[in-house]
Amino acid sequence: MLKLLFCSFVFAAMVWAADRPAGRARAGRSAVWARNGMVATSQPLAVQAGLRILQQGGNAVDAAVATAAVLNVVEPMSTGIGGDMFALVWMSKTGDLKGLNGSGFSPQAATPEFFLKRGMSSIPMYGPFSVSVPGTVDGWVTLLNKYGSMKLERVLAPAIEYAEQGFPVSEIIAAYWAGDGRAAAERDPEFAKAYFTNGRPPAHGEVFVNKPLASTLRKIAAGGRDGFYKGEVAEKMVKRLNQLGWPLTMADLAWQHSDWVEPISTTYKGRRIYELPPNGQGMAALEMLNILEGFDLKSLGHNSSRYLHLLIEAKKLAFADLDHWLSDPAKTRIPVDTIISKDYGVRQRSRISPYRAAEPVATGVPSSGDTVYLTVVDKDRNTVSFINSIFQNFGSSLVVPDTGIVLHDRGALFTLQEGHPNRLEGRKRPYHTIIPAMMFQDNKPVLSFGVMGGDMQPQGHVQVLLNMIEFGMNVQDAGEAPRFRHSPVTGVALESGVDATTIRELAALGHQIISLPGIFGGYQAIQIDWKNGVLAGGTDPRKDGCAAGW
Repeated sequence: MLKLLFCSFVFAAMVWAADRPAGRARAGRSAVWARNGMVATSQPLAVQAGLRILQQGGNAVDAAVATAAVLNVVEPMSTGIGGDMFALVWMSKTGDLKGLNGSGFSPQAATPEFFLKRGMSSIPMYGPFSVSVPGTVDGWVTLLNKYGSMKLERVLAPAIEYAEQGFPVSEIIAAYWAGDGRAAAERDPEFAKAYFTNGRPPAHGEVFVNKPLASTLRKIAAGGRDGFYKGEVAEKMVKRLNQLGWPLTMADLAWQHSDWVEPISTTYKGRRIYELPPNGQGMAALEMLNILEGFDLKSLGHNSSRYLHLLIEAKKLAFADLDHWLSDPAKTRIPVDTIISKDYGVRQRSRISPYRAAEPVATGVPSSGDTVYLTVVDKDRNTVSFINSIFQNFGSSLVVPDTGIVLHDRGALFTLQEGHPNRLEGRKRPYHTIIPAMMFQDNKPVLSFGVMGGDMQPQGHVQVLLNMIEFGMNVQDAGEAPRFRHSPVTGVALESGVDATTIRELAALGHQIISLPGIFGGYQAIQIDWKNGVLAGGTDPRKDGCAAGW
């Protein structure tokens, strides 16, 4: 049977896109439509690998792991087996939605005292002391064991092929590789040995080969989780970190486990939006939606100053709760049910002034870098929303010699503050930024989506959802529309598509406006049209990726 691939290659400078004869005249491109299955992520080769698995009879879970593994090879600054993963999975046969927390734990001997004895008042963002146990491989294996239909060896085959034979480096990835790769090489000489070509980062279009990573992936394909958490690969990770003074042990690696968790949710105008519970940021997106539901946002106009003001203020309130509460739920009681409740949304809404930007805000509950996102839907409409990350670009900057593994720096998100729920302890999960999401109607998924990018993620989730629900944008336009990103440290960053009048009016309300290109995340989404039996994919022009279906 002839299989047609529809792949959307998107470009960064959408502001000067030619006028289109249908749809929104200044849109970058059309949504991608297909019937049998679809993959969307930030690099085309990874998309095609996932699609290949679907066409070979694999399901959405098989394809998601295959896609994530190829992303490790072709977008190594963002993701990999040295990091963590989270997923939402909906299986059509049972109708159950499940969440998987594949984040890693701190080593048993990692305590605040370890740092205080060394005169350190905070955890460094890079280097060995920022490393927690990588959870990705255990997460992949856990997913496949429960819901997959293919063996790990077959699912990892495309990634091994690209690592062994090489791949041409795409444009935006090459830019990150050049900038962040040079910084990583200054921190760790092993990095340059593993990820430079002739002493420099690979250029756009240059073929890059990573045989050590291919060898590590082969060990995982043959040995499953034990190929990573025990044996030669594990010994090399422990040796490298111990040489640098970090007390990771073989027992810490063997102890790593993923957990199936119940997703959390709220409704917004008849749709139910699902996120994962802590230790991720999902509750902030739900709280923002609850706060904003009480405003007539559509009447304010898309990206008007009054509209953006409300979104920014809602974000401040939700993130105050994250800053105060978010931690490992196994170690701390977190008032999630209160924070995502409609009643609390009403109370928080009353704290917003329509006339003035708030100064730094506190939680309303009394006390008692970079990533990849991908989504897959298969012919049976099994749906996976999946995010995999090493946190900052190139993570901790540390490479495990002869393995191709870049170790993440999630441990840097612990605090050493006395009494804080997220204070470092042995074998504890840190505050996490990465959050996959889904939207349901009539008890079925209608949108699987994510917006990668640190604290941009809850902000991005809310913006793209409102673009669709309030302003009727399609799955592609919702991701292309200009976004804001608020930081309590730097201010409000706005993309160039936000007009000058809006910027001036926001400044008059007291918002500190900054210009900071390239920080607005990476959106990927698949919309399921149950009535017509079709899928529509959207992908972010801010990344190299595409959506493809058949």
